Amino acid sequence: MSSVPRTPPAPAEALPLLRTPLFPFHEAHHAHLVPFAGWEMPLYYEGILAEHQAVRSAVGLFDVSHMGILTVHGASAAALLARRTTADVLRLTPGRVRYTFLLNLEGQIIDDLLITRVDRGGDEPPSYVVVPNAATASRVYDLLRQHRRPDTTIGRHNGRVAILAVQGPKAPGLLEATFGWALGDLAVYHARLFGAERSGPVPRSGRLGVDLERDLADGILVSRTGYTGEAGAELFVRGDRAVEIAERLVEAGARPVGLGARDTLRLEKGYLLSGQDFHEDRTPLEAAQDRFVEMGHAFVGRESLEKQRTEGLKVRLSGISIETPDAIPRHGTPVLAHGEAVTTVTSGGMSPTLHHGIALAYLPVALASPGTAVTVDVRGRIVPAEVVRLPFVTAPRGAG
Repeated sequence: MSSVPRTPPAPAEALPLLRTPLFPFHEAHHAHLVPFAGWEMPLYYEGILAEHQAVRSAVGLFDVSHMGILTVHGASAAALLARRTTADVLRLTPGRVRYTFLLNLEGQIIDDLLITRVDRGGDEPPSYVVVPNAATASRVYDLLRQHRRPDTTIGRHNGRVAILAVQGPKAPGLLEATFGWALGDLAVYHARLFGAERSGPVPRSGRLGVDLERDLADGILVSRTGYTGEAGAELFVRGDRAVEIAERLVEAGARPVGLGARDTLRLEKGYLLSGQDFHEDRTPLEAAQDRFVEMGHAFVGRESLEKQRTEGLKVRLSGISIETPDAIPRHGTPVLAHGEAVTTVTSGGMSPTLHHGIALAYLPVALASPGTAVTVDVRGRIVPAEVVRLPFVTAPRGAG
């Protein structure tokens, strides 16, 4: 063997950040851009607090085109999605949207995602739009491709399709006034295709039966979903029309909002953040998401969840309220009981609505009941806290 030391390999060059079709919009509106899950995304435009308040009181506009945008189409599409998620997709009717989880064999969450059935039903093969998180989109895409049958196709549409989230109590009225839509009978967790213009072949009440790229040439897929707890919708638009449609919404009164306010808004509602509140280390039962687990069908990870349910949970995701002034919990903040550390905060921050600290943490079940007193160690400062029921902030719910 040679005694000459080997030259260490050169570090791999970082991949360039991806940009959504709305990148020119972000630049035009002077967004503060940051890396996020491989994408260059707006953290804020004018300020996180002002943008948060705009969504809670009026209308905010988010670019969520960095999320995975997948389609699953074919005779075995429903069986594939049912096998790979906690949703019984075989029972999902046209126009319905389901929030669900994709698990590993141990029942731990690989990702949470939305599945929308966009075909008309009847004799035509079922078709679904699947939206995973940005950081896990490629993995979800690969898993679905690996398990598909020859009669089912999997497509990925990032870049050619964009997603705009229009959220806030005034969002439905703004969308109706801007595009002439009739959204009154489009319920939460439902979707339809609407016309992008006031006149055209799509009726004001929308229609079912959507080919994601072909129909977005002159239409918009409207899904009554969101990540803020406020009324609103997520709009799937053709990539080369995204800036034009975003500018129309801003002209009508929507305020551009970045990832900073998106995080404070979802935290106030107790919504999970992929990679932070779960990272293939927690099950949906531990994450207090039982209502999104349909145990009546076979899916990857079900046996592990059945065992966990039988044996009983050891930890449960809980809300923690900290009312001590200037005590702001962050990811990793220790949580203590009787002077001993029992867990750490997964998500935390200052609530712009409540004006004090709030946090999520996986507590031992003996401590997870609302009203339980705990303490948190905020940068060496031990302050009192209380376990509270989620969500931290209630709001009229017109979206997810």
